[in-house]
Formats: sequence, structure tokens, C-alpha cells
Amino acid sequence: QVPLVESGGGSVQAGGSLRLSCTAPGRTFSSYVVGWFRQAPGKAREFVARISRTGGITYYADSVKGRFAISEDNAKMTVYLQMNSLKPEDTAVYYCAATTRGGPYYRGDQYDYWGQGTQITVSS
Repeated sequence: QVPLVESGGGSVQAGGSLRLSCTAPGRTFSSYVVGWFRQAPGKAREFVARISRTGGITYYADSVKGRFAISEDNAKMTVYLQMNSLKPEDTAVYYCAATTRGGPYYRGDQYDYWGQGTQITVSS
């Protein structure tokens, strides 16, 4: 199995909402920073959001501020990405990633563990 597992992907009309979940089977996120990235067709992978579960500090890309929210549930050992007011340009494969490193958390090369990705398709 891959270290992380995403779920909740699918298709939705513009203006709709979806919620993604990220879990690490057999582990917790208590010592990790967890981030979400996405890759649209023909584009490079880009940072979306991150959360530090020890401090609960969050950060978002400008393109999703006010629409997306990252959160965690300690009892379920799960990190969520709530996506509201979805736009066609949000269409991409979304990835969950985790790291224990310090540094710039918007960079994908700072993350050691990744999920397989889940497809989000937003129709106009």
C-alpha cells in the first residue's frame, strides 16, 4: 500500500462542493505537516494548502483562498480538504502529502510521503 490514501474525488458542476480525505493507515499525523497539491492537464503540480497538526497552523494558495479549507480530525486520524464554489479551472488530480521537515512547505520536494491521487472534474 502507498503511505497515504486519498478519497472523496469525483465530478461536480461549477459552484458545487466536494470534500477530500487523507489518511495514513497504521499511523497518525501528530508529528507531521500535511499538504495538498494538484496537477491539471498540461500543467506542473502546484501547492494548494497545508496544515500543521501540532499547532493547527494553515496556509493556502491564493487561487483557493476563501473557497477551500483544510482541517483535521484527531479521533479519526484524518486530514480533510473542503472545496466550495468549485470552478472548471479546479479540475485536476489532487494529492495528499506529509513531511517532518522544516522549511518552505509550499514546495513539493519537501514532502517525503505521497498518496496516489484522486481526480476532481468540475463541469461548466
